[in-house]
Amino acid sequence: MLRKQWGLRSFSRLVWRGSIVVALIGYGVAELVVTQPTSRKDRARWNQRFCRRIVRALGILVTVEGAFPESGVLITNHQTYMDITVLASLLPCVFVSKAEIAQWPIVGWMTKMAGTVFVERGRGGSAAAASVGMMAATGAGVPVIFFPEGTTSDGSSLLPFRGGLLAEARIAGLPVTIGVLHYTVAGPAGASVTDDVAYWGDRGLMEHVARFLTLEGLQVAVRFAESPLPFQSGERKAAAAEAREAMLRLGGGWLRE
Repeated sequence: MLRKQWGLRSFSRLVWRGSIVVALIGYGVAELVVTQPTSRKDRARWNQRFCRRIVRALGILVTVEGAFPESGVLITNHQTYMDITVLASLLPCVFVSKAEIAQWPIVGWMTKMAGTVFVERGRGGSAAAASVGMMAATGAGVPVIFFPEGTTSDGSSLLPFRGGLLAEARIAGLPVTIGVLHYTVAGPAGASVTDDVAYWGDRGLMEHVARFLTLEGLQVAVRFAESPLPFQSGERKAAAAEAREAMLRLGGGWLRE
């Protein structure tokens, strides 16, 4: 069915890349079992190596403007699961992620081993609990990344920011730096960032991954602010809105209201 729908070239790319990704996941699991990294920094370094292999295997071209912050918190826009892979490939770092991922087969264990800080959405005090993990990671010299939109979107606009984690980072005195990711794709015919890169709504994960693996000429531009955001407001909602405005400015023509 997929072969008829996408054509021989896309189907062949799906099979080839899919096989490589499965092999890389197997290699990554074996590497973790053998090395058993215990420090946060070593786990983040393993994750960087793993994500770099995935980025290379998929032929993704990543360009960077500015410097990845080596401490504190980084917040960026969020369109797809590949945001995590792209950012982790650039520098050892730790992510804050929804707690459900910890229960996923294989992937959940790998994210735990990578040092991910988990937060339970909708549960009171979850952001405060996550701040303990964020402080531990930054104290070990590993920057922490989270997505203040709280979920992915089609990328046509920047969603309102949730202020919980952002407020906890500020209470802990962690500098907050803004980043922006921008995707472009060359093919196959009819492919688009909104439909084939961004993962949002009620789309099936495996179907989306299969389509993603057929893409050609995928490029990701990553832009980092020159310095941490100098917040003007101490109020949670106002500070979240302030961070969102700063991200829109940094994104320039990449992001819209």
